[in-house]
Amino acid sequence: MEIQSKLLGNQEINPETIIIFPRGLPGFEDQTRFKLFHQEGSEIVYWLQSVDNSELTFSVAHPSNFNINYNFTVTDAEETLLELQKGDELVILILLHKDNEQDNGKPTIKGSIKSPILINANKRIGLQKVLVAIEQSITLTEKISEIDVSEA
Repeated sequence: MEIQSKLLGNQEINPETIIIFPRGLPGFEDQTRFKLFHQEGSEIVYWLQSVDNSELTFSVAHPSNFNINYNFTVTDAEETLLELQKGDELVILILLHKDNEQDNGKPTIKGSIKSPILINANKRIGLQKVLVAIEQSITLTEKISEIDVSEA
């Protein structure tokens, strides 16, 4: 199957690798099918490309790259939506965005730690979990990084 991407160009993908977000993502509820691509030349950044909208691509990363360790409860409704079963792998990603307000003359990349993306890797079903408040359940440790993961 071929998909169009304004950022990545035309891409040939296996339809079985499409991640379904039954409720879409906040602000993009009508976009439910995405494909995850690894950014060439980067060990950190991935692209979450809409299969149905060539102009909709999100930059995402594993929070562990920034020593962010989530410890939160998945609700029964979220567990049902993700079709989580014992043994399923749950992948957690954070959305990245460019902050054009720069202090050092360069734009900064920030991560949204209040809204992680949860993906059942076995069934390729995802959702974005909105955390009402950052609690002690998230551990941030100092790590030198070019990407700022402050609350955004």
